[in-house]
Amino acid sequence: MSLSTHTAGLGLWGLLMFVALGFELIFASCAFVYTRRLLRLKTLPLGDELNGYQKALRSLRKNEPMSRDEWNLAERIIDIRRSPLAYTVPLSFMTMGLFYVFGSLEYLHGHTPSERTFLGVIPMFTATNLIIQMRKSARLKKRLSSATIVESNAEAESSPAGAR
Repeated sequence: MSLSTHTAGLGLWGLLMFVALGFELIFASCAFVYTRRLLRLKTLPLGDELNGYQKALRSLRKNEPMSRDEWNLAERIIDIRRSPLAYTVPLSFMTMGLFYVFGSLEYLHGHTPSERTFLGVIPMFTATNLIIQMRKSARLKKRLSSATIVESNAEAESSPAGAR
């Protein structure tokens, strides 16, 4: 008589766990490549300011007049968030949660799951929220073409027309 709780083979949950692990490796490596690309981008003038990104996107959402720097920053943020590789970051969170849940279910071998089993749902909710936020800001691409760009005072003073 064997008192071991482990089965000889891999069950459905174990198979799904390894599938999630495979996708996790793919998404995590793509996210690594994507973040390395982002780190190589040159910063824009308003990009280093506190809440600069949020201010630029808020101005675009509300159809407020924007400076050229704000418009450039909003364009870059929208392009960054529209990239297909950008979605690998939340997808790697999602597959990490799936891996945890499936691994816990495989470890239980049919016993009743506890609350600990479903801790993997937290990164899944986080990933879902990230994807929703990225889609909301990516939809602003249509508004970029109709955005009102005003010349800032510093640009007006430095231009030859402002020196009269």
